[in-house]
Amino acid sequence: MIKLDQIDCRILEELQRDAAQSQRELADSIGLSQNACWRRLKALEAAGAIRNHTVLLNREKLGAGLVVIMMVRTRHHSSGWLGTFRDHVSSIPNVVDFYRIGGDYDYLIKVVTRDMTSYDAIYQRLISEVELENVTSYFAMEAIAEQRPFPLCRTDEG
Repeated sequence: MIKLDQIDCRILEELQRDAAQSQRELADSIGLSQNACWRRLKALEAAGAIRNHTVLLNREKLGAGLVVIMMVRTRHHSSGWLGTFRDHVSSIPNVVDFYRIGGDYDYLIKVVTRDMTSYDAIYQRLISEVELENVTSYFAMEAIAEQRPFPLCRTDEG
C-alpha cells in the first residue's frame, strides 16, 4: 500500500475530479508551486497510485444507454478454466467491469451497450466459449451514482 500525505490526497482527489486540467491549474488548486506539484505527480505515477489518465464519456449521447449487470455462476474453479474464462470475457469490448466475487455468484460482469439486441449478441458471445451454470442479467433503469471518485485520506464514515 502506498503511503499518502494530505497533499498527495488532495492531488489525487483533484485529478479524479478533472484529469484534463493543466499542471498550473492543479498546482494552484492544491496550493503548491508548479514544480513541487509536478514532482509529487511524477512520484505518485512512479509508485503506481495513478494507473491511467482517462475521460468519462456520456454513454447516452454516444448511443450506449443500456447498462447490464451480469451475475455468473459456474461449477468450474480450476486455474485453467479461470484463465480461459478471464481471456474470453476480457475479449468482449462492451465489458467495462469484470470481478470475481464471493457469495451466491462467482463473477460480476458490467456491460455497456446500445440496446437489447446488441446485449443479446454479447450474451450469446459470452456463453459460446465457456460452460457456465447460470447467468442472471439485471438491467439498469437509471444511473444514480456512476463512476464516482473514491475518497482518500478522509474519515467521513462517521
